[in-house]
Amino acid sequence: MPDDKKKQDDKAPKKHAHGEGPVTDAKAHAETKKAAGGGGGGGKKKGGRQEKGPKTIQAAEGKAAARGDHAARLGVAYKEQMVPALMKEFGYKNPMQVPRVEKVVVNMGLGEAITNNKLIEQAEEQMMAITGQKAVVTRSRKSIANFKLRENQPIGVMATLRKDRMYEFLDRLLNTALPRVRDFKGVSMKSFDGRGNYTLGIKEQIIFPEINYDRIEKIKGMNVTIVTTARSDEEGRALLRHFGMPFRTA
Repeated sequence: MPDDKKKQDDKAPKKHAHGEGPVTDAKAHAETKKAAGGGGGGGKKKGGRQEKGPKTIQAAEGKAAARGDHAARLGVAYKEQMVPALMKEFGYKNPMQVPRVEKVVVNMGLGEAITNNKLIEQAEEQMMAITGQKAVVTRSRKSIANFKLRENQPIGVMATLRKDRMYEFLDRLLNTALPRVRDFKGVSMKSFDGRGNYTLGIKEQIIFPEINYDRIEKIKGMNVTIVTTARSDEEGRALLRHFGMPFRTA
């Protein structure tokens, strides 16, 4: 009799130490949990990949919207009108030979910033308003005792514009800012460097409509350098003339 009872106990399912229920096989337990839609690791990973897709698309769309859906009108005019005109004028056989504007560098020197550091902060704000991008602070390369200048001291701000921002800045400069100059008679044709690059000096930053005149403490000038791929001043002059640069005739 004791032997029969012992055999029956061996056939009965084993219990947990606290008697919660029978012990099941680990593999069977995992399969049951997966079939029931439990929080398995694979489900989480799959769900995570599915959620990241739309967020990535939304981020890409947001960046595109921030850059602007429409191209700069001056850039469109260059591709559609200026390139054929310059090919006909200079006899180019390939559109890639036509000179183009590579970048525009706007530089504002502030010699008085040696004694007044607030001028640098004001110039950064004004440069950002004019160009549409954050300006870079330029620093002195060496010390000059006569000017009380120390090495690596902030003495100006600059911004380098490319692509759409470059075309938008040129559009505002040529069509809005320069016509607001008092007694404006055109710009000089002698400001080329011999390799098709042109530098324009502006005496007052208030010619740009983005600048609030009431908040200006000091009138400051700036230099605008238009870097082109032209191989000569003649090609660079023709390119800027098609852009609408108002050169002086006399």
